[in-house]
Amino acid sequence: MHILLIHQAFATLGEPGGTRHHELSRHLVALGHRVTVLTGQVSYLTGQHTASGWVQREVDDLGVVIWRCYSYPAWHRSFIHRMLSFFSFMISSLVNGIRVREIDLVWGTSPPMFQGLTAWLLARLKRARFLFEVRDLWPFFAVAVGVLRQPLLIRLSEWLERFLYQKADHVVVNSPGYVEHVRLRGARAVDLIPNGVDVSMFDPHAEGESFRRTYGLEGKFVVLYAGAHGMSNDLEVVLSAAERLSDHPEVVFVFVGDGKEKLNLIARSETMALQNVCFLPPVAKAEMPEVLAAADVCVAILKPVEAYKTTYPNKVFDYMAAGRAVVLAVDGVIREVVEDAGAGVFVPPGDSEALATAVNRLVADPEEGKHMGMAGRAYVTQHFNRPALAGKMERVMEAVHRGRSETE
Repeated sequence: MHILLIHQAFATLGEPGGTRHHELSRHLVALGHRVTVLTGQVSYLTGQHTASGWVQREVDDLGVVIWRCYSYPAWHRSFIHRMLSFFSFMISSLVNGIRVREIDLVWGTSPPMFQGLTAWLLARLKRARFLFEVRDLWPFFAVAVGVLRQPLLIRLSEWLERFLYQKADHVVVNSPGYVEHVRLRGARAVDLIPNGVDVSMFDPHAEGESFRRTYGLEGKFVVLYAGAHGMSNDLEVVLSAAERLSDHPEVVFVFVGDGKEKLNLIARSETMALQNVCFLPPVAKAEMPEVLAAADVCVAILKPVEAYKTTYPNKVFDYMAAGRAVVLAVDGVIREVVEDAGAGVFVPPGDSEALATAVNRLVADPEEGKHMGMAGRAYVTQHFNRPALAGKMERVMEAVHRGRSETE
């Protein structure tokens, strides 16, 4: 089966950012399928160029074919510039997608929602099946956090969302909290293939000595946040928790990643005169095991928005696979995972005092944190291991593909 994936923010294992799709693609190729990816030329996380020109083609070591298509470069400048980036990729990926031959299934993914329209068009043009994957409830989340406010844009976005759900031959969601939402808006067939992690990438017994030496963290209790530094991530709450623990010189809060709010967060920490905070650049997924090994505790946090109770943040599964206790400031379905696993401490989103108290609890009892970390690793090994999830994705794709031959 030849699978065409349309994903503007696709990141390889050698790049910073979420690598779910590269990992799944590699597993699909290992299972004997062909995978071609159409992606953009600007990193979603860093805003840095990954290619130039109209299109650049590369092939990874397992044979995943990646076409980096033109996209307007000023991704992070403003909402308007972001829309220009989305629309430019929608056009360039459509034109380049027409050149890809012998496609059996088009795999669209959202957000951004606009690339889903490209995927649907290519599926129609190529007489292929259309699998639509929902990784984020856009525009529902955008409206909930106030990013999308103009009534006409909201109505148009919701129309496009319903259109794609209804036109898809099959819809895949990565969180159980999304199932009802997509069904109510017209999805006919829905499967859950949750976010997860390749557990084999992480050694829970490693201590990250090289990373600690590089950044002067020897002898410190490292509280790590790794990932996007955006508006939804509510990282000012983590800064406030760091301020509350400023009388604990052994505790340091380390932020690894990038995003639109990073410079503001650095400025805020300087204004607060925080000496127990360290901001580091993003790292490729292949380097993340060393980073997580250096942590004693890992933080996952989102704004206290009701809509976010539906989401499965990727970073939580990485934290658990690395055998690190999770301080979780996200309520809802991911809280159920962490609490079922006994993998960490839940704190109410937006509550810096509770966050500081949870960290202090694990500083006082490091053995409890180690026990939580190993319990989390055992849980994701059983329930969220990437190879097993890739096998489920393959079975869904095979069933969707067979549906074409059965109806034609």
